[in-house]
Amino acid sequence: MTNSMTAFAAQSGEAHGFAWTWDLRGVNGKGLDLRLRLPDWIGGGLEQAARAVVQTRVARGNLTLGLKIARAGTSAAGVQLDENALEAVLIQIAHVEKAAKEQGLELTRPSALDILSRPGVAGAAGPEADTVALVAALTADLAPLLDAFVAMRAGEGAALRAALSDQLATISELTELAAAEAEARRDQMADAMRANLVRVLDNSEGADPDRVAQELALIAVKSDVREEIDRLHAHVEAASQLLNAEGPVGRKLDFLMQEFNREANTLCSKAQSNALTRIGLDLKHVIDQMREQVQNVE
Repeated sequence: MTNSMTAFAAQSGEAHGFAWTWDLRGVNGKGLDLRLRLPDWIGGGLEQAARAVVQTRVARGNLTLGLKIARAGTSAAGVQLDENALEAVLIQIAHVEKAAKEQGLELTRPSALDILSRPGVAGAAGPEADTVALVAALTADLAPLLDAFVAMRAGEGAALRAALSDQLATISELTELAAAEAEARRDQMADAMRANLVRVLDNSEGADPDRVAQELALIAVKSDVREEIDRLHAHVEAASQLLNAEGPVGRKLDFLMQEFNREANTLCSKAQSNALTRIGLDLKHVIDQMREQVQNVE
């Protein structure tokens, strides 16, 4: 199954006098990069537990896992305010606004809620909170969060797989056209090769036999595109198998796109005909489009 690396999911819960919302966002990444945004006052191994849960379900992508939590029914009057942290945030905001003004930039002024949401400024729980049971409840809520996140990745991946399959079909068709064009020009290329061989042999008197052999071999290689076409066919088959495989396949597909591009470049350089060159350029165009899509595959 082809999964996308782009997804979002949120999960709300309430227990032990607290209400919370988890949210998980994912975008493209070369590996698995998980950033956690958790309240400082929650201990009990929540960070380690959260990382373990996510890593068992996601193999690749840049992920941000955030948690917003407050005592259930807490009013603004019940929020604990850290005056020192508040003062530091206000100083930072003033400094940023001043720097922006000097650069001729106009910034949107933050609301009180924006400031209160900054880490350390306000909290709904104090040191007296027993976080052991709370951490267990929070950790349990990660399972449905990951279910929704993975489901969205799968849904995005299904659309991605359809697009990649269409592009792969186009590459296969263009490869067949290249093979047909190469076959159609075989007699012409044979005549051109014979002419090149005569030219080399006519100028080979007194030349090193090994050097002459190398020149003849080079002429043959430069005119034969069968290997490139065969490898393109093989790459199409390999890519098709990957799109139908289970588990993360993004890295393998990305490598395969490099191989596709290499063969298309070589085909263009050895084309020696306008028709085959056009096919090679069309191949490069579709391969580049497919490569961009592959960057989204887990």
